[in-house]
Parts: sequence; structure tokens; C-alpha cells
Amino acid sequence: MKKLFVTFFTILFYLTLSLSSGADFQKGLTAYQQGNFVTAFSEFKPLAEQGDTSAAFNIAQLYRTGKGVLRDYKKAVKWFRVAAEKNHLESQYSLALMYKEGQGVIKNNKIYILWLSMAAGGGHTNAQQNLGFYYYRGLNVKQDFKAALKWFKLAAEKGIAMAQHHVGIMYNLGHGVLKNNKMAVDWYRLAAEQGYQNSQASLGSMHHKGEGVPQDYKTAVKWFRLSAEQGDARAQFNLGVMYDKGKGVTQDFKTAVKWYRLSAEQGLVDAQFKLGVMYLLGQGVTKSYVYGHMWSNIAASSSHKDATKVRDIASKKMTSTDISTAQKLARECVEKKYKEC
Repeated sequence: MKKLFVTFFTILFYLTLSLSSGADFQKGLTAYQQGNFVTAFSEFKPLAEQGDTSAAFNIAQLYRTGKGVLRDYKKAVKWFRVAAEKNHLESQYSLALMYKEGQGVIKNNKIYILWLSMAAGGGHTNAQQNLGFYYYRGLNVKQDFKAALKWFKLAAEKGIAMAQHHVGIMYNLGHGVLKNNKMAVDWYRLAAEQGYQNSQASLGSMHHKGEGVPQDYKTAVKWFRLSAEQGDARAQFNLGVMYDKGKGVTQDFKTAVKWYRLSAEQGLVDAQFKLGVMYLLGQGVTKSYVYGHMWSNIAASSSHKDATKVRDIASKKMTSTDISTAQKLARECVEKKYKEC
């Protein structure tokens, strides 16, 4: 009976402590949400010292951002580590980032990968995606496509568009898995439907080439346009090609030039070359050997395989003054980073 009595009060004590801690934590959280960071710090600090991992994480964040206290990366690292060593996922991920950036600690990529791996293994989505990227690129770890696919898939299955896109790439290229364009299309589509522009561009290419799906130029145009409107340079170029060739849309040289120009202004060499060709042929723009030479010269300087030949053909139809003008315009265009050329 005495043992039961002691046990009862022991349970009551811990229950009361838990409720009290929960109430204090909520006070801290409310203060933080209201922008009262000094009060938030004073509420979280005792809880963190008692071993509350969420409070320790929040204290670390306040030190990291300098809210309510002087910014102190070393103290941030201390509290992230306290929580991380008790398997607090956000703290493990945050501690990894501190090692990556060298904030409060000496930059150390091996320790960064160690904590990143612990967070990923615990189910932290961003850690899984990032770890997949590192294995895919062979950055700070030995390149391992199978490991990359494993981590990308874990994040992709949680609906992360970037991870879904990378799984699509791996099936598309046969990296870490047997090449399967149908599976690539399925993964690209999941990300594309979330508005991920790289997947929209890739899905457009799959429909254009008939890889993993029946060839369908109209659907290709749909996905190219969605990506192009978000600013993807390759999609803008591809959409320009579709209008240039009349694939999936009515042939329209002016619209083709519009998309070529947007892509060229982002530095895509293929678009710069095509824009030069359009000027030389007078398609969608007023015919101009000067501007044709200018754009083909810019493309040639980036080693486009056909640009030098096209530029030299244009040169034969130009005066020395015109060539000098075109060369001057090309230099100015490069200086302006290809904008308003």
C-alpha cells in the first residue's frame, strides 16, 4: 500500500511538472509569436536547462538569430547539440547546417554530413533531400547513385517536389536504377503538378520526344509554357522552337523570337544563336545582318558549334563598318549581361 502511495505521488509529481512545463513552454511560444523575444527566452531557458529538447532548440534559434539576446553562434551550437544528442530532429539538422556554414564551430563537412545523416535517418525531410543531393553529386561523400535514390525517394514520397524531380532524373538517366522513362514521367508529373518548373520543362521534353509517353506536341507546348512563364531558360528556348517550327501550335515567328529573346537574355547559348539566325533570315524581326552577326558572335564566343560559321556567312554580306558596329554591340551586350541588346 505504501509502495502504491509513493508511486501515485511520483506519477502526480511528474504529471504536474509536465503540465507546468507545458504551460511555461506555451508562454514562451506565445511571447515569441508576439515578437516578445526577451520574454520567450526567459520562459524557454529554464525548460531547456531541465532537458526539454524543444525549449533547447528554441533557445538555440534565439541565439542564432540574435532575437531577445545578443547573437551568439557558439551558444546556439551548444543548445542545438544538447537537443540533437537527444534525437531532436530539427536540432540535428540545424547543427549540421552550423558545421556546413562554420557558424560557432570550425567549418567541417564530415561532421556536417554526420549530423545530416542522423537527421535524415530520423525522418527529417529536408535532410533526406539534401543528403540525396550530396550522394548524387558526390559532394563531401563518395558518389553513390543508389544511396542518392534512397534518400530522394524518402523525401519524394512525402510530396517534396524537388526530390520528386530528382527521382525522375534518376529513372530518366538510369542512375542507381534501371532506366525507365515511364517511371521518370510519373515522378516528373508529380513535381510538375506542384508547379516545379524544372519538372514542367522535363515533362515537356518527354512529350516532345515521345519518351515514356506517346509523342504529343500540344502537351509538350503546355508544359514548356508553364515552365517558361516561371522563367526557365531552357523551357523558353524550347517553346520558341515549337513556335518556330509550328509544332503543337500555329507557326508564329514573332512569338518564337519573343521566347528566344527571353532565353537569350538569361545567357542560354542555343537561344542566342537562334536569335541571330532569326535576324539574318528576317523571321519575326526586321532583317538585320548587324544584329544577326551580333547574336551569332556572342554565341560563338561561348563555343556554339554552328555560330562561327553563321557569323562568318553574315560577315561576307556586310561592310567593314557594319562588322565593327556589330562587334561593338556584341561587347556592349555582354557587358549588359545580354539585357536590352
